[in-house]
Amino acid sequence: MHAAGAVLALAALSVTACGDDFDQVKLTMVAGSDTGVYYKLSTALADAWTRNPGIPRPQVVATAGSVDNLERLRTGQAQVGFSAADAAEEAQADTSGHRLYALARMHDDYLQLAVRDDVPATKLADLKGKRVSLGARDSGVKLIAERLLRSADISPTEDLQPRYLDLNATTDAMRDGALDAFFWSGGVPTTGVTTLATTVKLRMLDLDDVLPNLRRLYPVYGSATLPASAYELPGGPVTKPITTLVVRNFLLVTDAMPEDVAAALLRGLFQAQPELVAVSPVARSIEVRSAIETTPLPLHPGAKSYYRDVKV
Repeated sequence: MHAAGAVLALAALSVTACGDDFDQVKLTMVAGSDTGVYYKLSTALADAWTRNPGIPRPQVVATAGSVDNLERLRTGQAQVGFSAADAAEEAQADTSGHRLYALARMHDDYLQLAVRDDVPATKLADLKGKRVSLGARDSGVKLIAERLLRSADISPTEDLQPRYLDLNATTDAMRDGALDAFFWSGGVPTTGVTTLATTVKLRMLDLDDVLPNLRRLYPVYGSATLPASAYELPGGPVTKPITTLVVRNFLLVTDAMPEDVAAALLRGLFQAQPELVAVSPVARSIEVRSAIETTPLPLHPGAKSYYRDVKV
């Protein structure tokens, strides 16, 4: 969005709704890769918000991912967007532009380190010398991949043949035989990975040996088991449970968002959970009591008001 368009959008957003009349609110929502979970949830939310609270359908914009989303929020090019907690924590340290606030904790992302089945790799260190996509340059995938590699004393640029590709370009390169492995951080299942696995046999690498040091350096991360059922395909990317990294996801706005609009968007979000689950099973974890767990980002004042009203 050009600067003039951003000013107009913010001007519309700054109009405090009268009663339940939100028809003057105009939102741009930044949503990551168009084959990722962020985009699916954003599209479903945009549709739901036209019914409750009754705003014009937000414009859903595909982006490089969390880092790109955060930059667009801080500079006023967007008013609502998704981000992983690690990227949001880093962006919050930058005091330029709009201040970031959370509306809700959403689902958790799983780090998925996928390799071609014919690549002789069983752990992270085995990727040395290999052609590996670390995610798009302005993505949360790149942030988490480079942190993990460095915590394991692996140089992303010297020990690997790095590529900086979004999910669509990554899956194309895997099909063409131009990549050996790729990092992806997202909800499971991710459509782009599921589709790729129908034509390219993949395995997911277990990260149990390298996670302790990463989590010591970056407490924002957790660990979890990625179940064998995550991608239900014969011979698909997960053939046994593996240990991997998880990071929380937030739905974010900025200090430009009026309190009544923020509260109304949350009401619409929780009412729309069945529609969100219909587009992605990760939405089953979206729940009012856990939604307030947005540390290290503060809740928006309108979000605080909403959660008080529903007695969380």
